[in-house]
Amino acid sequence: MGWYPLDALPEPMVAYCRAGLDAYRAGMPAAVHFQRLGDLVAYEAGGVDRTRLLPGPPPPPTDGADLPEPLRVFAERAVGRIARTTDVSWTRAGARVWRLTGSGGGTWYLKRHAGQLFHDREVAAYRTWAPGLGRRVPRLVARDPVARAVVVTALAGRSPHGMDLDPATEAHVQRGLGRLAAALHRACPERPAGPSSATDSVKRHVEEARPHLASGDEELVRALARAYEDLPRPVLVPTHGDLQYRNVLLTDDGEVRLFDFERSEYATATRDLVRLADTWTGRPDLRAAFLDGYGRRLTPVEERRLDCESAFDAVSGIAYGTAHGDPEVAERGHRTLYRLRVTHRP
Repeated sequence: MGWYPLDALPEPMVAYCRAGLDAYRAGMPAAVHFQRLGDLVAYEAGGVDRTRLLPGPPPPPTDGADLPEPLRVFAERAVGRIARTTDVSWTRAGARVWRLTGSGGGTWYLKRHAGQLFHDREVAAYRTWAPGLGRRVPRLVARDPVARAVVVTALAGRSPHGMDLDPATEAHVQRGLGRLAAALHRACPERPAGPSSATDSVKRHVEEARPHLASGDEELVRALARAYEDLPRPVLVPTHGDLQYRNVLLTDDGEVRLFDFERSEYATATRDLVRLADTWTGRPDLRAAFLDGYGRRLTPVEERRLDCESAFDAVSGIAYGTAHGDPEVAERGHRTLYRLRVTHRP
C-alpha cells in the first residue's frame, strides 16, 4: 500500500477508480463511468473518455439573502421585485451566477464577472454580435459596469454537458452548433490579424505544465508553435471563445442554444473549434455533422491552424487544471495532446 497525491496518481490504475477520484477532485458528488466491450480495464491517459460527471441537486431557493444588496438593487431596477434567487454558479468559475424569479413569475440570470475584461467582452457580444442569433442566445437586459454585473434573459433547454447522448442526438447538437458558429462568425465584418504572439504565450504555459506533460508533448507543442508562425496571417472574426457542451442548451423541440459570452473576442474561426473538437475524437460523424451545419469544410491551412491552436489550448489547460485542482480541464488537455501525437506529422 502507498500514499499518493491526487495530482500524481500511480499507474496502472483501474479506469473506474480513476473516474471516482477525478469526480472527487472536481468537487462533484457522483460520476458514471461507462465500461464498454473492448475497453481497457486500466486507466489510459489520453484514451476515450467514458466518464460523465454528475452535478448534485441545485441549492434550495432562497429569499435572496445570498445575493449582495447592491446586486439586488441593480437587478430590481432592471426587472422589478425579485421573489426568489438561486445560486447556479459553476464550481470552477470565478464568476457568480444567480437565477432570479420575479414576483410576477418571470426568470432572468444575474452574473457578476470575475474581472473587467470578461465583463466588457460579454457586454460587447450581447450588444453587437448576439442579436443576429435571435432567440438562440440570451438577450442583455441591463449592465452595471461598477459591479461588473449583467442581467440577461433566461433560455429554455437542458444541457448536454455530461449526458450520454445517443449518436443521432449528438450529431443533431453538433449540426446546430455548426449553424450557430457560422452565424456568429459572420455577425460582423472580418478584421486582419496583427503579429502573432503565440510563441511567447506557449513558452510560458509549457514551463508551467512541464512537470505534468507526457514524453514528447513539449517537443510537439514547440514544433506546432514554430509551424503556426509560418502559416499565412489569418483574418479574425467574432468568436464565442468557449464553445463546448457546458455552454449549450438543447430544447425539447431540438433547437440548439448558446450562452456565456464572457470569453468572446475577435479571433480566428478555428479558435472556436478547439474545445469542441475534443468531442470529435473517434467520432468522425460528429465532425462531419458540425461542418455540415457550418456550411463548409476547413481549408488545409485551417486544419493546420486548428491543430496548432488545439495544442496551445491543451498545454494551457494542463497548466491551469493542475494548478487549480480542475481535473476535467487538465484531462481534456492530455487527451488533445495524445490525439495530436498520434496524428501529427512534422
